[in-house]
Amino acid sequence: MIRVTLFTKEDCSLCEEVRSYLISLEKEVPHTLQEVDINSDPALLKRYLERIPVVQIGPYTLEAPISEIDLKVALNAAADGHSSVESSSSISREQGVRMNKALLFFSRHWLAFFNLIVFLYIALPFASPYLIKAGMTTPARVIYKVYGPLCHQLPFRSWFLFGEQPVYPLERSGLDMKSYEEIAGVDSIDLLRDRAFIGNESVGYKVALCQRDVAIYGSILLAGLAFTFLRHRLKPLPIWAWFIIGILPLALDGGSQLITSLPFVPFPWRESTPFFRTLTGMLFGVANVWMAYPYVEEIMVDTQTLVAAKLAAAGEIN
Repeated sequence: MIRVTLFTKEDCSLCEEVRSYLISLEKEVPHTLQEVDINSDPALLKRYLERIPVVQIGPYTLEAPISEIDLKVALNAAADGHSSVESSSSISREQGVRMNKALLFFSRHWLAFFNLIVFLYIALPFASPYLIKAGMTTPARVIYKVYGPLCHQLPFRSWFLFGEQPVYPLERSGLDMKSYEEIAGVDSIDLLRDRAFIGNESVGYKVALCQRDVAIYGSILLAGLAFTFLRHRLKPLPIWAWFIIGILPLALDGGSQLITSLPFVPFPWRESTPFFRTLTGMLFGVANVWMAYPYVEEIMVDTQTLVAAKLAAAGEIN
């Protein structure tokens, strides 16, 4: 049986007219009619207030003005593609309602979920120095190990807590502060050896994410929080602007550092600074949120509308 959903509201003469057309066509093209009052859910009201009556017939959606011929054509087209064979693995009605309610909840609160995940992702690396300071070295080392595949964790490009300085850059960076070589007692760079250096009581303990990653995910969190207030007004960042704001500065800073560190490159090794790593990381994080989150919001609003319509038709809307 074809399922037809009519989105309507009280005192809608056009809705009454479409309803009468569907009832008259029921014998000619069998279908089940479900009416959904758009006042039953804010997402439905926002989407359909200026468009009702709206009729969904299988994969087809009709909007006012809707004639009897339009409905008949859509019903016959839906009937041609309709399969009456139910899948043996179909879920029960109760399971379907629970899944749709969970999906509706997530689509309404996706931003809070995203922000919470990013917060936890960036908070755990900062927990490592605190755990070591408190004498809980085992959980701290677990965090370092978990984040190891996600970040290089080089100490001369990381933040330190509880020490003399917040950073210990390489001597070649030219900053007027204690260098990594000085605190670690080394005169050359060995990446495998150096990434294992987590600090000590004197110099402090490094955060399990490097400076640039802290800036990236920290700015994603801050921009995500700001998006809470801008979600209905902010338009997506164009791809060309995303490249200029987010990618280009990161590529220039990190790329020049990487390329000049190669042994066969005839240029002196350029070592970036905490300022530039933080700046380029923040630009990258903000640009990604600005480009992606408005699209995610649009998808989630559409999801709310579709799921709310299903639950309203089933009499399960909250």
